[in-house]
Amino acid sequence: MTASRESLGNVPLAETGKRPQRTARPVRGWRLPGEGPTAALSAASVTTLAALWWLATHLHWLPPLFLPTPEAVWAAFIDAWHGRIQGGLPLSEHLAWSALRVFGAFALAAVTAVPVGILMGVSRVARGLLDPPLEFYRPLPPLAYLPLVVIWFGIDETAKIVVIYLACFAPIAMAARAGVRSATIEQIHAAYSLGGSFSQIVRHVVLPAALPEILTGLRIAIGFGWTTLVAAEMVAATAGLGQMVLNASSFLRTDVVVMGIVLIGLIAWFFDLGMRALERRLVPWKGRV
Repeated sequence: MTASRESLGNVPLAETGKRPQRTARPVRGWRLPGEGPTAALSAASVTTLAALWWLATHLHWLPPLFLPTPEAVWAAFIDAWHGRIQGGLPLSEHLAWSALRVFGAFALAAVTAVPVGILMGVSRVARGLLDPPLEFYRPLPPLAYLPLVVIWFGIDETAKIVVIYLACFAPIAMAARAGVRSATIEQIHAAYSLGGSFSQIVRHVVLPAALPEILTGLRIAIGFGWTTLVAAEMVAATAGLGQMVLNASSFLRTDVVVMGIVLIGLIAWFFDLGMRALERRLVPWKGRV
């Protein structure tokens, strides 16, 4: 055995005369985060931010027009819930319309983008045909193509759902395409050797391997959906959280604006928590191998 093939530190094995005994040493340095006290840290982070908000408003670090007090935001929530703002529409109706637009477009994007992304991952022809238009429109902001969508689909609900759909479609398709690479060639050859067809391999090998990436893409896409909601509800909307925030900003009602922002953030956060729970159930092996 030559010294160039195996060595221990700077001492070649040919000079030691025997194979060295490796001893386990503790791993030091940076490690992936485990199941630590993340809930307590998150609660501490939220509490700190709330305390800073209370101090900044009650000690007059910022004027109320720039940052309303938590009490003012809560009062705006109570008024909105009972329909004492925005022309008498209750907050529940604003929530219902926004949820219908966002989650409806998100569901349509999920059922269409996942097959498209997997098809792009397993077929060079599909990747060559679909990748250019996807990469072309993906970085475009929704406000850039919103006028065209309005011209094509009118000012009713179809235009709003299409804009949100386009914002959600690209990240889901790209995540599904990237997830296809998680299926190893050994797994695919083993499935073929057992007599599996192409459709069976895609269903039972490629799709489970891509599922972690797909779920991550879904979590990213719903964030884009809520971000696009405000732009979508700029078009002749009479109800919705985005419309409520835009209308309140025209009258300098920053308490209503902050209340709407907090509501949108909470809804998106709870949806993300649900997606994390679904991910732990569907792909319990993620991060453990």
